Formats: sequence, structure tokens, C-alpha cells
Amino acid sequence: MLKAVILIGGPQKGTRFRPLSFEVPKPLFPVAGVPMLQHHIEACAKVPNMKEILLIGFFQPNEELTRFLCNAQQEFKISIRYLQEYAALGTGGGIYHFRDQIVSGNPEAFFVLNADVCSAFPLAEMLSFQKEHGEPNSCVILGTTANRKQSMNYGCIVENEETNEVLHYVEKPSTFVSDIINCGIYLFNPDIFQHIGTVFQKNQQDMLLEEPTNGWHRAEAIRLEQDIFTALAGQGKLYVYKTLSFWSQIKSAGSAIYASRLYLNQYHTTHPERLALNKEGGPKISGNVYIHPTANIDPTAMLGPNVSIGTGVTIGAGVRVRESIILHGATLQDHCCVLNSIVGWDSTIGKWARVEGTPSDPNPNDPYAKIDSETLFREGKLTPSITILGCNVNIPCEVIILNSIVLPHKDLNRSFKNQIIL
Repeated sequence: MLKAVILIGGPQKGTRFRPLSFEVPKPLFPVAGVPMLQHHIEACAKVPNMKEILLIGFFQPNEELTRFLCNAQQEFKISIRYLQEYAALGTGGGIYHFRDQIVSGNPEAFFVLNADVCSAFPLAEMLSFQKEHGEPNSCVILGTTANRKQSMNYGCIVENEETNEVLHYVEKPSTFVSDIINCGIYLFNPDIFQHIGTVFQKNQQDMLLEEPTNGWHRAEAIRLEQDIFTALAGQGKLYVYKTLSFWSQIKSAGSAIYASRLYLNQYHTTHPERLALNKEGGPKISGNVYIHPTANIDPTAMLGPNVSIGTGVTIGAGVRVRESIILHGATLQDHCCVLNSIVGWDSTIGKWARVEGTPSDPNPNDPYAKIDSETLFREGKLTPSITILGCNVNIPCEVIILNSIVLPHKDLNRSFKNQIIL
């Protein structure tokens, strides 16, 4: 029997995802037409003998999350439960706090997946790899190759090239260590809790030597990467399975558009029914496009490549949309143009208006390049990036919005460039 744990974080996380995370928890933000989390759940549900999927985080349970879990359970015919942390406990502290729930039923192994990654999720391959490498109780990290400079933004893995054992692990080193990076997807067996428990006991002892300030929380705040993998490396207990398929982080709103492109491309093999086709009386489709069945789109509109259209969206005559996500209830009036942007829920873009951002894609000439987790500001200036419209933003006719972020509930009356509009 197998289980899976998805670490979904909480509202204090995902600040780089604002203003989109103001309206919906980041793990439920739609990427390629479905909530980000659904891609993880679909992958887990396909693994043979998978009995339960647990979500761990510190979001307050709300109607949207509850509805998503109910729908997912019905669709995938598998138990899915949300376990709420009392505080942010880290990637290791959360699973340790709920270890009794995880080992209930005596699973032989369990996956741990970070919610903010986009991947083909080669879970079955990781299982086969574990059986072929090391001891039965060994742990497996999913790894991929990054370029030399960007590797230092991730956890870096030094491996034995013959056995794939992890010899050395460093989280975000200051100098180059390895071009193999941690993908945030792991395969553990219940023995991992002994190693986490050792760190917990050490933290408790350290707390006794300090002033008592919320010591229990601090003792339980454990990071898999810095506290566990660093210690297990070189002991014959930790291995890396390197994937050649796609992988990316989803840290910022700009990375959501890139992740949407990766998932839309994967739909050719996993969900061809989700991809729109050119047909008589319909809009012109160029490349990979997802259109929700409830959307109303004029046949003279042109969509794609890499476009996702949400529920109840209205798109008028002559509209052009490319490399963008249009969220539910939005209206794109006649002849407007939307490029490299995310249009928020129930927003309106007027006739002949133009909303455009700067793509934040990896270097297309470097096969190992990853998307940069860009910051909003660099050297005191707003970093050029995709344009993001929060919910209920109204862009009047003939206005141009370039490389800007518009917070929710704004009625604009002029053009903006490189601005955060509060």
C-alpha cells in the first residue's frame, strides 16, 4: 500500500504570487485550466496501490478548498484529506507532526510532493528506481539538471554516478556545488520519521538552553532539505532519480504562465480532450489552448499559443490572446489584445485596449535553463514581467497597460507602463 502527501503551505507563503493569491489559495490557482493541485492529485491517483492522498498546510479550511477536495475525491475515487498545521512547521515538521496519520494502515512507502512545482511527476519510475537501488529502506529525491549559475538557487545534489547515491547535499549554496538540483518530490518509507525524530529531539534540547519562546513550535519546525537530507547524504540511505521530462517551480505569477505552457503541451499525451481544436464556427486556434466549455468566444477571435480560458469568460470580435491566462468571469471586448498577461476574475478589458507583459521564460538556447523566480523590484525599479490584473479590474477602451500589476477592484482611466497600481 502507498500514500502521498502534498505540502500546500499557507497564506504567509505565496507572497510573490500576489495579487492573485488575494482571491484564491495559491494551490488552487488554475494552471492549464485546472487547479494547480489537481495535476499532483491526478499523478498520485495513477500510481498502482495508492490508497490515500493527504494535503498538509496551514490554510484555514474554507468553502473553496472543501469543495475542491470533495470534487477530487469523486473524480479520482480515492481518499483525499486536508490536515491543518497549527503553524508553519516546514517541509519536515509538517509530515512529522502528522506521522500517525501517514503511517496509519502500514503503507510500505509514501510520496511527498511540494505543491508549487510543475512536473510530469514520474512517480511510478521513482518506485521502480527505489526497488533497484540501495537498501529497501532508502529514500529517493527526484532530481533534474540545471545550468551552472541557476543551480545555486536550488538544493544541489552530488551523486555517485554509478549507484546514484546522494553523497553530498547543500541547499542554495553560495558557490557552485553540482548541476543536479532537487525537484521537491520525494519517495520515503516510514523509517524517515526516525531521522526526523532525531532532529526534533535535538531541537528540544537546544530549546532548553535558550529562553522559552514558543519552544514547541520551534522544535517542530524542521526542514527536510537542510536538516534531514544534509545528514543522510553519504550514508547509503539517500538516492537521486534524475528525470529528463519537464519540471519547473511555480513561485511567482509569471511562472504560472510558463507552467501552463508545459502542462498544455503534456495534454497531447495525457488529456487531448482538454485542448481546443479549430472547427467551423469557432475561434482561430494557434498552438495549445484550453477553453472551458462555458466560455463564450466570438468566431473572429484568435487564441494561442499557450492560452487558458476559464469559466464564463466572454471574448468579443477580433480579440487576440497569446501566452496568457484569462480567469473566470472576465470579459475581453471587441478588438482588444492580451499578450503575456493574467487577467483576473470578473475583470473587463475595453474595446481596442492592449494589455501586455514581458515573458519571463527560461533561455530557449540553454536546454538546462530554469525560470528565474523574479522579484518585483531590482535596483529600485519594477522588474519588467508579465502584466497581472487582479479581480474586478476595468480597463477602458483604447487604454494600454504594459508590464504592470493592477491590484483588485480598480477602474483605470489612462494608460500605464512599468507600474504597480494600488
